[in-house]
Amino acid sequence: MIVSPYSRLLNNSRAALAAIPFPRTPIRKRLAGAVILLTIIGAYWYFTGDKISTGGEGRAAPVRAAQVERRDMPVVEHTLGTIIATSTVQVTARVQGTLEKAYFHEGQFVKKGDPLFQIDPRPFQAALAQARGVLRRDEALLKNANRDKQRYEKLFATNAISSQQRDTADANADALAATVAVDKAALDMAQLNLGYTQIRSPIDGKTGPILVQPGNMVAAGGNTALVTIAQLRPIKLSFNLPQADLPRVQQRMRSRSLLVTIDRQGLPPLSAPVDFMSNAISSQAGTIELRATFGNADLALLPEQTVNATVQLDSIRHALVVPHDALNDGPNGTYVYVVANGRAQPRSVEILFDDSKHAAVEGDIRQGDEVVVEGQLRVVPGGDVKVFPPAASTRPKDRNRAEGAIGGSQ
Repeated sequence: MIVSPYSRLLNNSRAALAAIPFPRTPIRKRLAGAVILLTIIGAYWYFTGDKISTGGEGRAAPVRAAQVERRDMPVVEHTLGTIIATSTVQVTARVQGTLEKAYFHEGQFVKKGDPLFQIDPRPFQAALAQARGVLRRDEALLKNANRDKQRYEKLFATNAISSQQRDTADANADALAATVAVDKAALDMAQLNLGYTQIRSPIDGKTGPILVQPGNMVAAGGNTALVTIAQLRPIKLSFNLPQADLPRVQQRMRSRSLLVTIDRQGLPPLSAPVDFMSNAISSQAGTIELRATFGNADLALLPEQTVNATVQLDSIRHALVVPHDALNDGPNGTYVYVVANGRAQPRSVEILFDDSKHAAVEGDIRQGDEVVVEGQLRVVPGGDVKVFPPAASTRPKDRNRAEGAIGGSQ
């Protein structure tokens, strides 16, 4: 339990009076009351008299203030974005066989067409040789069937054979021609399968870990990927904005002036134009997805990385700008304290845009007015205030004194 100085003095006075051997008469009661009254008056003078003598400065609330500016206020949205690869490919085998060799190291950059893996080619070389042999045999049979066809045509012209014999020779030649066509397709397929034994990179990108080591049997068209390749140059940023910003987003994209900036800790920020807007609003989050493409020459951005993204959607020209800390919420709306003649006057304002550091407002304030940005908890509307210098522009000793005064008052 906290005991105030007034109560402590009053209790001490009562104890002192109780120790005095006054006679039990009405005079004693009057005298005790007078002593208690004098004690209370003395205590009040002791704790407040020095402040009254200094003109009331001790009762002024210590605050810090900032000036109202008039300038263009950018309308920006801050959000979290996710880095995604331009394309990601899971490399799988197209023919079945034993994986003999890997031509790359894990994490290596490869170009489109570079060899990645080698599957045992010998069964496919044998199949190709067999297809060639079948084709040559059927081509020879077709050549002989065409000669028979020509002979039967001449014999039929001299009525030496029947029309049935001539038609049989024609059909035999046509059947062998079809067989040769099938043989050529089989030969092409055998050549393709042999080519599939050497697995090549389908894109430019960076390889991940090797998921199937050489020596294992791989299946054709299996669901098991041998390696995953991600294209990192260029790379994309995916982020979402509230659907309330959709009109501004569409207007800026029509003029191709919508830019997104990535804030990188310890590195210069990166900016790129937004080049993609989703065709639907997320019904769960009420947001729309946007994307931008970055060159990523230094490979500072990697897939699934989370970054802080800033998008400028508009600009409020010649706005009255106050620090965000100057805004206060009241029963009648938002207001700020304007310091005038040493007193804090509340002024109602309407927020046009707030980026959590500064706010563009409209209201009964003017450029150059001083608004309270720290110490509002002790400010009484219309009451006296003592403005300390901004923390950044004071000497260390003065700054510590000011922060102690404001911190103690709050």
